[in-house]
Amino acid sequence: MKDKSRYQVHLILPTGTQIVSRAEVKSPAGELLVPRGAVGEVVRSPDDGSHSYRVRFINGIETALQRHEMTIRKQFQREATQPETGAMDELNLYDFVFYRCIVGSRAFGLDTEESDTDRRGIYLPPAELHWSLYGVPEQLENDATQECYWELQKFLILALKANPNILECLWSPLVETKTPLAEELLAMRECFLSRLVYQTYNGYVMSQFKKLEQDLRSTGTVRWKHAMHLIRLLMSGVTVLKEAFVPVNVGDRRSFLLAIKHGQMDWAEINQLRLSLHEDFDAALAATKLPDRPDYKRANAFLIEARRSAM
Repeated sequence: MKDKSRYQVHLILPTGTQIVSRAEVKSPAGELLVPRGAVGEVVRSPDDGSHSYRVRFINGIETALQRHEMTIRKQFQREATQPETGAMDELNLYDFVFYRCIVGSRAFGLDTEESDTDRRGIYLPPAELHWSLYGVPEQLENDATQECYWELQKFLILALKANPNILECLWSPLVETKTPLAEELLAMRECFLSRLVYQTYNGYVMSQFKKLEQDLRSTGTVRWKHAMHLIRLLMSGVTVLKEAFVPVNVGDRRSFLLAIKHGQMDWAEINQLRLSLHEDFDAALAATKLPDRPDYKRANAFLIEARRSAM
């Protein structure tokens, strides 16, 4: 017989733990002393999981209960506030996607025959669901189909922070779904552009290049595809500050970037290119006409009207 105390000792509830009874407690005569669902406190714990606890209830009754006859009170409350199983099964949130585009290598013009098709977009849940206790997820993801859709508020917040992936969604040349609400959002997409692009893009590239250099020192290998995308991102950031739009398709830079991806440039050359692009980024920041901050007021007004439309 296995020694249960060896692997169950960490499951023992300590003295003082508040519990909820999962079983009725009756007297020898059959009189109900403690109803199911009563709150009690562990006054003595067993040495192992095979013996009972001594529990005292609010009415002063003490009795012995096995572990399966009670639930920790905090756990009981947490379970009671969760949505019922299947409560949202009939609701397909993907039906509320109002903007869908293709991003990644196919949108960049860097795709090959083996490239996946990555779809991103935005969904607006029904107001009743958004206001309910169930709430809504900040994003919907399906790894099997390479899809991700952000709830509108989350998307707007990320766009205001100049998140590169989000901004590229707004400027993707490959749009598959575009409702009137999406057209309205695309018509105001410049309001998300600000000098924050410099900090966001630069910070990400610097931290990721540091990781690439650490990989090179520790393993002697470079993730060339990742290096290519970091160079592409720096080039994109310079253009954003200079021309107030987000370039997605790399155009005539395709061959150059693919050469990086395929390891046809040495690391020193790529690192020097990065430093040169950082200098271009600095110069673009000094000359940019973009505002210091994005237009939070306009984005907020759009969100409020979109919420109203979901009623």
